[in-house]
Amino acid sequence: MAVALSGGSDSLALALLLDRWARDRGGSVLALTVDHALRPESAAEARQVGRWMEARAIPHRILRWEGPKPATGIQEAARAARYALLEQACREEGILHLALGHQADDQAETVAIRQARDSGPDGLAGMAPIRELRHVRLLRPLLGVRRAALRTVCEKFGQPWVDDPSNLSDRYARGRLRLSGRVDTDHAAMVPDAARDRAGREGEIARLLARHAAFYPEGWVELGRAALADADPGIAEGLLTRLVLAVGGGTYRPRRERVRGLLGRMRADVTTSGTLGRCLVDATAGGWRVMREPGRVGPPATLPTHGEMVWDGRFLLRCQGVAGAAVGALGDKGWGQVREKLQTVGPPNLPAAVRRTLPAVWGGDLVLAVPHLSYVSSGTLTVRCDVLPFVPEPAAGPRFPVVSPAGEII
Repeated sequence: MAVALSGGSDSLALALLLDRWARDRGGSVLALTVDHALRPESAAEARQVGRWMEARAIPHRILRWEGPKPATGIQEAARAARYALLEQACREEGILHLALGHQADDQAETVAIRQARDSGPDGLAGMAPIRELRHVRLLRPLLGVRRAALRTVCEKFGQPWVDDPSNLSDRYARGRLRLSGRVDTDHAAMVPDAARDRAGREGEIARLLARHAAFYPEGWVELGRAALADADPGIAEGLLTRLVLAVGGGTYRPRRERVRGLLGRMRADVTTSGTLGRCLVDATAGGWRVMREPGRVGPPATLPTHGEMVWDGRFLLRCQGVAGAAVGALGDKGWGQVREKLQTVGPPNLPAAVRRTLPAVWGGDLVLAVPHLSYVSSGTLTVRCDVLPFVPEPAAGPRFPVVSPAGEII
């Protein structure tokens, strides 16, 4: 197993408990510390955590977030970078299970923040005890344990810890909430019932999608009108949100008021079209098409000569070809180059808006390949590129897990 180890009391207690648990069963734990490089002292703190682990014969790696940092949305960017680094490290080590130190106080804060932001009933389910990523399964075994108990664990082990000052910074929503003292156990008490309700809603959404939605490899969906007509408002809201996340390649849900607004117009008038979460929702004779918004696709990016990369948050590209080639949207410019050379224009029902957003391999201003159209340039430059769907948030993934602790671990 691996454990995400920040050096705080929560993750240190988890690392020590997991290490003992794994050793008793003939296994081992790898501790992974992410240095976000956002504070001058972060590198020294990561090395100190490494020395603590070395003294306990627990393998340890430091993962550093390299490169420029964004001026805004730093917490969201840091979170995305942290999970990407942790997942990649687990993949390199052949580790399936990654344990996180989120505990009961974190869970209560999460519910309070989502409640304040009107994130809807799904938000009240809090953090999932189990979550499937592409290469690793996240486990949160401490969601029923209070922070004070975990500090007691560290004290029993004789283990000091590091307190990150940003956890109490009024620059961030969670820090302001902690300083306010407006979180109590009532917030965490909402979670079990909310989690069961969310699991039920997700099951119903999956049923409706199986009956009324067609998913295409070019990254778009046809949704039958009955999917929204037959669903109660909460289910319809969740269904539209899940589709937009899957097609748009995003990891954050669109604002609930925007989902409600578009959904209300769609249910009142079946000819309604609109945009939501980087997607076009376009009315058709039998329902709607949900497509990536052409004007908001990802910018061109240099392709690895050999290897793989994700583009636009939607496609995984595995390439072999010329150095310096880039992937970018086909657009009207690229379509003008390739249309006369194609024996067919691709799938017969491919909308023009979808075609504009297809990943194309470019060599300068020349389109070298469009995998979805089975197009390869006949010029002297050759490139091979396979494209697979990449969906961070599937429209109908595993249902939200509802797990009750079997007993105390402390």
